[in-house]
Amino acid sequence: MARILLIDDDAALLRALRIGLGSRGHEVVVARSGEDGITQASLTTPDVVVLDLGLPDLDGIEVCRRIRTWSQVPIIVLSATGSEDRKVAALDSGADDYVTKPFGMAELEARLRVALRRTEAAEPNEATEITVGRIEVDLVHHMARLDASPLDLTGREFDLLSYLARHAGKVCTHQMILKDVWGSSYAKEAHYLRVYAHRVRKKLGDAGYLLHTQPGIGYQLLEQ
Repeated sequence: MARILLIDDDAALLRALRIGLGSRGHEVVVARSGEDGITQASLTTPDVVVLDLGLPDLDGIEVCRRIRTWSQVPIIVLSATGSEDRKVAALDSGADDYVTKPFGMAELEARLRVALRRTEAAEPNEATEITVGRIEVDLVHHMARLDASPLDLTGREFDLLSYLARHAGKVCTHQMILKDVWGSSYAKEAHYLRVYAHRVRKKLGDAGYLLHTQPGIGYQLLEQ
C-alpha cells in the first residue's frame, strides 16, 4: 500500500480517484489547492504526488518546483492540455511523469507502479527548514528570515537564496544554479543570475556579505 497525495480542485475527479486508488489498497490524501498541496506534501510524507497543473491559486508547475526544493518524492503531473511546452516546463520543474486528461485508471496505475519503484531507491527527503547563520529558510511556506525578521523576497529571489542555503558553505557554479533554479534552458543565461544575486544581496542589508561572489565561477552562501 502506498500513500498518494492528490492535488486537484476537480471534485468529481478526486472522488473517482479516491475510490479507484482506495480499492487498490492505497491510502489517499487530498488537497484542493496548491498551497494546501505543498503543506500536505510536508506533513503527510506521501510516496507519490499526483498533481494537476490547473489549480485555483498556484500554477501546478510552481507547486512542483516548490515541493522539489526539499523532497525527491515522485511527482506525476496531470493536465487537460497536451501542449509540448507545458510538458517540458513541468519536467524541467522536477516532475517525473506526465499524464494528459482524460486518462484511464489502468494507465495511472501503471505510472504509479513505475514511480513507486523509483521511490525505493530514492534518497531521504531534505530538511524543510534550513538555518545558515543569521538566515532561516522555510521551504514549505516559501519564507526567509534574517535575524528572525521576514525578508521581502520575490519568488525567484527566494528560490536562489534557498538553493544556496541548501548548499551552504559550498561554491555553486553559475551553470549549476541556473539549471536547478531557472531550468535547463537557462543554463547559459548568466546575466539573469547576476541581477538576482544583486537583488538578494541588497535585501540582506548588512548581511549582504554572506552571499559571496566567486569571480568567474559562481556564488557561495557563507555559514557565518
